[in-house]
Amino acid sequence: MITVSKEHFVLSEDPMSSFFSRFMSKTTEKKPVKLTPAQAQQKMTNEPVTIIDVRRPDEFAEGHIPGAVNLPNETISHSALAALPDEDAVLLVYCRSGHRSAQAVAKLVRLGYKQVYDFGGLLQWPYEITKEDQA
Repeated sequence: MITVSKEHFVLSEDPMSSFFSRFMSKTTEKKPVKLTPAQAQQKMTNEPVTIIDVRRPDEFAEGHIPGAVNLPNETISHSALAALPDEDAVLLVYCRSGHRSAQAVAKLVRLGYKQVYDFGGLLQWPYEITKEDQA
């Protein structure tokens, strides 16, 4: 039998609360913020943002929001993040209908981005759309 006296066993904090706080901080993610097209347009007009189109390149070429960066949802990972600004940048994410943008926003939040907004899809976008190759 091993005996440990209180003098030799000192904890700076409750071990269970320390464990749970570390566990929760790693696994609990911030809930993504959903914007309406009008709210997204207002952010684009009033502050520096990066607009991310998460559709395939062929879809992007057919028409996209001016100034958008094409970063297909399936490529979002640690290796694809060189295309994105720092973790504190405001990222506005969209796709065609809103399904892929929701997936992409969740990935970006997990990767550490702090200001990620999902404004759905181009189907609901009433503002300007441009084509990649305008002749």
